[in-house]
Amino acid sequence: MRVKNGSTTFLKVIIFLIGVAILTLCIYWLPEMAMKDAKTHPDTAYFLIPFLVCAYGFCITFSIALFQAFKLLTYIERNNAFSELSLKSLKVIKKCAFTIIFLILLGIVSLAVLVKVTGEDAAGPISLSLMGILATSIIAAMMDVLQKPIKDFLDKKAE
Repeated sequence: MRVKNGSTTFLKVIIFLIGVAILTLCIYWLPEMAMKDAKTHPDTAYFLIPFLVCAYGFCITFSIALFQAFKLLTYIERNNAFSELSLKSLKVIKKCAFTIIFLILLGIVSLAVLVKVTGEDAAGPISLSLMGILATSIIAAMMDVLQKPIKDFLDKKAE
């Protein structure tokens, strides 16, 4: 199974660009947004802590999944797609997906508490969060589906 280097190189560049965007989000955008919101709403500024914990946890977990996807593409380029290393990368990506789902749920709970205190409407952010959970669940299911043929191949190889 020979894979053209152009397609994997393109995917690696995309993964790298997404990683740069996540890094920019963590360094510049999140702290700036938190400071603006704390100045605008000083009475509920303490609610920013759970959101920042969820946001940075999400960014770190997503970065780990991106790195594992980058490694998986490297294994594919080297014709090691059906190896223990690629299976391990898929397992880490699946665990990252479940961690992201947990962090999104934690953010929804924090938002629900904030809504109870302030009385504002949070239907938009909650619906976006639920869409994120759906997308992440699909990725976790895909990783599980991709693990099965690799496991079967490695089991047949071991026999």
